Amino acid sequence: MINNTLSSYTTVTTPINTDLHATDTAQKSINEWESTLALTPSLPVSQAARQTWLLFAAAVFLVSVPVFVEAPLVRSLPVLSVAITGFWVWLSFKLMSRPVTYLWGDLLLGFSWSWLAGAIYWGWLRWEPLWHLPVESIGIPFACWCLVRNWGKVGNCFYLGSLLGTALTDVYFYLVDLMPYWRQIMQVEPANVSPILQTAVIQVQTPWGQAWAAILAIGLLTAGVLPLLTRKKHWYAFSGAVLSTILVDSLFLIAAIAA
Repeated sequence: MINNTLSSYTTVTTPINTDLHATDTAQKSINEWESTLALTPSLPVSQAARQTWLLFAAAVFLVSVPVFVEAPLVRSLPVLSVAITGFWVWLSFKLMSRPVTYLWGDLLLGFSWSWLAGAIYWGWLRWEPLWHLPVESIGIPFACWCLVRNWGKVGNCFYLGSLLGTALTDVYFYLVDLMPYWRQIMQVEPANVSPILQTAVIQVQTPWGQAWAAILAIGLLTAGVLPLLTRKKHWYAFSGAVLSTILVDSLFLIAAIAA
């Protein structure tokens, strides 16, 4: 009877010891896996950094689109250009409805404000440069309202960065007295633009024009580079929009000199 009891006790306790050994082994494996993950934190960080720089590149690209795509389109089809804004807004909300593409929809929503303002100004008001900045600023109330509520930060920061670049460019035109040439270019045929551009370039190449070009370029570089130190996606969108202004303005200057 005692032997049977001891035998039963042995039978019961053996699997308990085995289970404890298995548990220890599993816990050891988990600890080793966590240690491995702790030693490789660069994988998710690198993916986030790559997405952030892609956002920066997209912001640069979207600032160039209204200049090189929308401007020719709006001259002949201004109503269509305004209507395309509805498509950008629809597409942006479509992308924002999915977590995977939310970031790009957010950026596109901010771009839609720049597109709408450009369509209105270059379609009907391009002959008067004094209306340029007020029309470009039509999205400010919406952008500020969204930022106060911490919504759509990427797109709205992109829009505000683009607007800042536009504002500084217009300020340069005011300071160097290039507005009369702007009006003349908008009123003549394309074949007669070259002489006006050449005269405007002479105005830019004066000491006054060069000094203000350097000052505003430093301002744009400062406003574009400092936000990159925060490593925040919405500030990268802002920086991409600001810094691309230098690129676009440089291309215009090269084109004017070549003309």
